Amino acid sequence: MAQYAGLRVLGLDIGERRIGMAISDPTCTISSPLSPIVRSNEHEDIKNIINVANDNQVKTIVVGLPISLSGTLGPQGRKIKLFIKELSISSNIPVRSQDERFSTVEAQKLLREGGHKPSHNKGLLDSASAAIILQSYLDRTVP
Repeated sequence: MAQYAGLRVLGLDIGERRIGMAISDPTCTISSPLSPIVRSNEHEDIKNIINVANDNQVKTIVVGLPISLSGTLGPQGRKIKLFIKELSISSNIPVRSQDERFSTVEAQKLLREGGHKPSHNKGLLDSASAAIILQSYLDRTVP
């Protein structure tokens, strides 16, 4: 874990209208939701992501990749792959992908258990999904 000490990881859940965001603690143990970005255009979205990453001393960005149950990429997955490519080109921060299957369902469940109505605050749901995606990545990669 020493190699991760003091580094943060940014998690993203890319949607059509918003980009849910989450950040790890400096030990890369716990992910916490951040306010989502309301999408405008790809250039501005990437600029906003990079600004958040720089402000939080992020060393890696993790993007949720929607993989189908059969393990293939559908149209949305291909869009996200292109977004990841553009984000990688635009930033010197490494960008990784993480399977996001069931992250939204899990986020809805956790929000309901916490007394929130996910249908009333889509931004909260997007960032909760980003936190689940990021936590899955941290659990898989951090020793």
